[in-house]
Amino acid sequence: MVWEGLGKISCILVMCMKGVVLAGGRGTRLLPLTKNKNKHLLPLGKEPMIFNPVKQMIYSGIKEIMVITGEDAIDEMRGLLIKYMGSVCRFSFVVQPAAGGIAEALLLSEEFSNNEPLLVILGDNIAAHSIKPYVDKYRKRKAGAMLLLKDVDDPKRYGIAGFCDGKLANIVEKPVSPESSFAVTGIYMYDHNVFQYIRETKPANGGEWGITPVNLRYLQAGRLAYEKLRGFWIDAGTVESYHYAHEMLLRIENKIICGDEYEDTLQ
Repeated sequence: MVWEGLGKISCILVMCMKGVVLAGGRGTRLLPLTKNKNKHLLPLGKEPMIFNPVKQMIYSGIKEIMVITGEDAIDEMRGLLIKYMGSVCRFSFVVQPAAGGIAEALLLSEEFSNNEPLLVILGDNIAAHSIKPYVDKYRKRKAGAMLLLKDVDDPKRYGIAGFCDGKLANIVEKPVSPESSFAVTGIYMYDHNVFQYIRETKPANGGEWGITPVNLRYLQAGRLAYEKLRGFWIDAGTVESYHYAHEMLLRIENKIICGDEYEDTLQ
C-alpha cells in the first residue's frame, strides 16, 4: 500500500507552505525507458517515481501541491495521485508546454503560490530520509531561500557549491574543476521573491531557463541558506542512477524514513 509506514502527519505548521513538483522534461537520459512514458511515471521500488517527492511534501506537512508536467503525462499523473494521495492533500496540475528549464516551469506556479513560500522538488530527485527537519528550519526563517546540498562522488555532473570561511559563496553548474563535492540537490525552498528573480534572469544559450541564476540572486542578496542532506539521495535521471534508486527503494519498501532507522546503510 502507498501509505504503509507513513505514520502520523503533523498538521501544526509554523508557516504555511505550498509544494511544487516539477515533473516535465523529455527524459532523454533515460531512453529507451522513456520512449513512450514520462520518466516520473516509471516504477521505483513498488511505486511510480513521482510518489517519492510527493510523499516527502506530505510528510513535511504540506497540504497543497502543484504538479507541473507535460501534456502527454498529465492525465495519468492526475489519476494516480488523486487516487492514492488525494485524501490527504489537494492537488493542482499544470502543463508545461515545452521543456524550457526549471525556472520556466516554476514560473507557472506563481498564481498557485499566492505569495506563500514554496517547497520545490524536481520529480526525479529521490531521498529516503524525511526532509521535514529542513523544511521546519526554513519555516522558522520566514524569508529568503534554502538549498539542500549532498556530498557526491561525481561533482562534475551537478551544480556545485563553493564555500568561503564555512559560508556558501558560489554555485557553479557542472564545473570542470569543482570547488567542493557538495551538489545542489533538486530540493529548494523559496519565498515569494523567487518569481521576481526568475524574471530578472535569462535563459542560457541553449534555450533552457535554469534555476542556478535565481539561486545566485538570493545569494547576492544575502538571503540564501543551505543544509546538508542526510541519508540516501540520488538524481534518478540516468539509466544507472535510476536502477540504483529502484533497488534502494525496494530495500526500504518505499518508506520515507524518520529518525535513525536504516541509517547505517543509507549514508
